Amino acid sequence: MRTGLTIGEFATVTHLSVRTLRRYHESGLLVPATVDPDTNYRYYLPDQIATAQVIHRLRELDVPLAEVKSIIATDDPHQRAELIAGHLHRLEAALDRTRAAVVSLRQLLLPDAAALDVELRSVPARTVAAISATVRVEDSLVWFSRAMDELDAAFPPADRAGPPGGRYANELFTSGVGVMTVFRPVRSPRGGGRIEVIDLPAADLAVAVHPGPHDDIDVTYGRLGRWVASHALGVAGPVHETYLAGPRDTGDARRWRTEIGWPVFRLTPGRKPES
Repeated sequence: MRTGLTIGEFATVTHLSVRTLRRYHESGLLVPATVDPDTNYRYYLPDQIATAQVIHRLRELDVPLAEVKSIIATDDPHQRAELIAGHLHRLEAALDRTRAAVVSLRQLLLPDAAALDVELRSVPARTVAAISATVRVEDSLVWFSRAMDELDAAFPPADRAGPPGGRYANELFTSGVGVMTVFRPVRSPRGGGRIEVIDLPAADLAVAVHPGPHDDIDVTYGRLGRWVASHALGVAGPVHETYLAGPRDTGDARRWRTEIGWPVFRLTPGRKPES
């Protein structure tokens, strides 16, 4: 006499397919209460229904099987909550990236986008406190954040002499690996740890401001690049960014302002390119 629910009955009450239940059994995620040694039929207990439903919900949220197994295995409700919260944070980040991509696509598809305001600017040589490294593009955001944290810790607001900035080698964009330099203009530059005192050479730049979050900054890069190309002004050199307002200044991403500086030919004072 059998006890429990057959795999078909269990599939019906949990909305998990027989194929899925077999896969969960093989992976050790949801093991039947008993397996008939003669027929290999799987039988589940009613008490396993709730566990199966939790697994179903977690998989609907795209929680990886290994993480589902960890969540199910722990009896500590706080640890279980932390594991689930970690995945929810990743889902929220992915949703934010999707929303940003949608906004960027809409901007790219707008046929009547406003003309980009571009300023031709000569930036004098400066001595700054900086951190530089060769970085892979997929690691660039984490590297940038940690480098800025180190600069901010070394130079409190009273020591600062302007907004922070960065210079990024073309190879970072063309090859996926390149030199990144982030810096802060400060009253008395000094080294320590990864921080170096460096001299930034003078540069002539075509400058445009990217408003808002950085998810779609590539749109402004593209528009500025087209402007430079159409005026035949571009020269080789690192791209400059200046962070007039960013996440360290305000949590409202709508108020962020990033200047992008594209290297251009040195201009005669007072001369502007033809429109």
